[in-house]
Amino acid sequence: MSLYVVGDIQGCYRELMLLLDKVGFSYRYDTLWCVGDVVARGPDSLEALEFFENSPQHAVRTVLGNHDLNLLGILLGVREANPKDKLDGILQSRRRLDWIDWLRQQPLLHTEAQHNLAICHAGLYPWWSLDQAKSAAVELEHTLQAEDFAIFIEQMFGNKPDNWSSSLTGFDRYRFIVNAFTRMRFCHTSGELNFSEKAHPEQQADKHLRPWFEFYQQPTRVAFGHWAALMGETNNPDAVGLDTGCVWGNHMTLWDVEKNVCYQQSAVNR
Repeated sequence: MSLYVVGDIQGCYRELMLLLDKVGFSYRYDTLWCVGDVVARGPDSLEALEFFENSPQHAVRTVLGNHDLNLLGILLGVREANPKDKLDGILQSRRRLDWIDWLRQQPLLHTEAQHNLAICHAGLYPWWSLDQAKSAAVELEHTLQAEDFAIFIEQMFGNKPDNWSSSLTGFDRYRFIVNAFTRMRFCHTSGELNFSEKAHPEQQADKHLRPWFEFYQQPTRVAFGHWAALMGETNNPDAVGLDTGCVWGNHMTLWDVEKNVCYQQSAVNR
């Protein structure tokens, strides 16, 4: 029995299937988690979404990424689709309501106590303990699964507040939680999230900005995606970066947690 974690799919369904074939993935014995962003930018978002929806839940799961939440907003009519995201196959489907219901049931955070591992899209906000992160994730997941979830989706997109306070309430509180789990890359030394910088840390000149994982001091490993410019380089054994830019012509990465081995599949020429 193996536990695998795969980086951002972003519609690169064929590369995912090649990776699973490469490791001989068993739906009966193995488990696959994705760090989110199942859809967008790649050519096969519909096929990727159907794979995660239709696979046995005990074997194949994903946490939510920012592109998955963006799709939820588009399906609800509160966001405009970007043609570059190549979502037409999903948006033309008659299963719009099914996709909405499925997306809002997915978690922001998954933990594997046996492996001392947390799985999320962008990372764990360094000024939270793991218990605080779990509590924040559950709080937001309950909001997404509530009957009036659409009211929150209308208010979800935005950059403020950019710093955490336990006194945050309402949509401000929920928006920060979403952004911390799905959009975080750089943080200020004072704890604020920065959403404008996306480059490799070596190309970032602002001394007050550092990657979130340089502040991270929890004893739990974190598997995350979202930051293709890193190409998996974190220099922190407790921060396992798995977005290696398959959708940009690089490769997709699959991590065997128990063996601590990464398998890669180059982007398929199209």
